[in-house]
Amino acid sequence: MPITLTTDFGDAGPFVGVMKAMIRRYAPDAEITDLTHHIAPCMPAEAGFWLSRSYRYFPAGSVHVAVVDPGVGTARAVLACAWDGHLFLAPDNGILPMIVPPGTPMHRLSDAWAARQDWPQPSRTFHGRDIFAPLAAMLASGKALPADIGPACQPMPPAAAAAVRNADGTLTGCVVAIDTWGNLISNIDAALLRTLPAPRVTIAGRSLRLADTYGSAQPGDLLALVNSFDVLEIACREGHAAQRLGVRHGERVSVNAGG
Repeated sequence: MPITLTTDFGDAGPFVGVMKAMIRRYAPDAEITDLTHHIAPCMPAEAGFWLSRSYRYFPAGSVHVAVVDPGVGTARAVLACAWDGHLFLAPDNGILPMIVPPGTPMHRLSDAWAARQDWPQPSRTFHGRDIFAPLAAMLASGKALPADIGPACQPMPPAAAAAVRNADGTLTGCVVAIDTWGNLISNIDAALLRTLPAPRVTIAGRSLRLADTYGSAQPGDLLALVNSFDVLEIACREGHAAQRLGVRHGERVSVNAGG
């Protein structure tokens, strides 16, 4: 079955290549897809967001591995779960609860089960190679199921809270990703936006009406729109919205009914 990789490793160094080599050691025929290796460093929330919006484009039975792991080498758990016909594998740092519904059975990799496998002695700094890669290979090849690897457990809370509707009807969310073009991608779903007449978006002290396309704005102008992943995005036509607004991950985004 296909395996997707989502990491914050970037392109420098051998990390992605070595992780793939380790997967193929245990599953020589594995079909590996790089979802992205450009998650912002140490940002589990961004990994959870992109996986939640992307996994459904892959075949049922795919194994989705997220290694954004600032707690590598500590006592944090390695979690696996099955949901919606897919398998997910990630550190216990809030990634998986952003993807699967509350109550989805999660299983924690046990030291006893791992010790019985023909895996290398794990390093303190590269569990992507030493733990996640061989485990992903076993899940993809059917040699293990999430329930096999260890006991059921309660995961950490989601790395980023979901957008909310406030008592006054306004919406509040945050920036969860910044893409190559500097577009600010929020966690406010289009379904929420549709409940407000003429939504007006506020971020970093700027108020923006909702546009249909990038071309609705003039070059250099800021705009808000629903993007291809069906969430609210703030962009700068032919510019870099993050730099223009001085905004980083986690920035508050609010939406109210325009007049």
